[in-house]
Amino acid sequence: MLVASVSSSFTSAVANHGVYAVFGLLALGAILPIGSELAALLGGALAAGVLAGSNGVSVFGAHFGSGAGAYIAMALAATLGYLLGCLVGWLIGRWGGRELLERHGRWFHVTPERLDRADAWFRRWGRPGVLIGTLLPVVRSFVAIPAGLFEMPLLQFLGLALIGSAIWSFAFVGIGYALGASYDSFDHSFRYVEYAIVLAILVGAAYLVYRRVAAAKVTPRADDSSG
Repeated sequence: MLVASVSSSFTSAVANHGVYAVFGLLALGAILPIGSELAALLGGALAAGVLAGSNGVSVFGAHFGSGAGAYIAMALAATLGYLLGCLVGWLIGRWGGRELLERHGRWFHVTPERLDRADAWFRRWGRPGVLIGTLLPVVRSFVAIPAGLFEMPLLQFLGLALIGSAIWSFAFVGIGYALGASYDSFDHSFRYVEYAIVLAILVGAAYLVYRRVAAAKVTPRADDSSG
C-alpha cells in the first residue's frame, strides 16, 4: 500500500504539474533518496504523451505538447532541478559542519558512518569521484552535502554536478520517453522492484533495531564486570 501510494503520488504530481514537479522532485532528490529515477522516467513518459491525465508539457505558458521539444524541456528541468538541489546540499555541508550533520543528519539520511565513507571516497577519488557519484542511482543523493562539508570549491563542484546531472537526466528521461506506449506495462512491472526495495528497507531497519537492542544488553554487563 505504501509503495503504491508513493508511486501514485509521483505519477499524479508529474501528470498535473509536468516540468515543475520533475524540477522539484529532482532538486529534493539531490539531498534525499526519494526515488528521483521514477520521477525522471515519468517525465519521459509525459513527454511521449502517454501519461494518463496529462495535457502535455508546458513551461511558463509555452506549450510543447509531446515530442522532441517536450523531451528536451523535461530533461532540462531534471538537470537544473538536481543542480539546484546540489547547491542547497553543498551549502548545508559547508556552513553546517560535521557536528551539525552528526546531530541532525538523520533528516538527510546522513550518519557518522556515511560521513566517514564519504570522506574516504573524496580523499581517494576527488573530482572524478564526484562526477561518478552524480551518475549513480541512490549514491547521487549523498554527494552534495559531503562536497560542501569537505570544502570542495563550489564552482568546481557545480560544474561537475552539471555534467553528471545532464548525462543522467537526458538518459533517464530518454528511457521513459523511449518506452512510449509500453510505459503502462513497464510501470506495472516496476512496482515489483519497488516492493523489493521496501522489503529490503524493512529488513534492514529490523536488523538495526536488533543490533541496538543487543548492544544495550551488552553495555550494562560490561559496566558490571568492570565494577
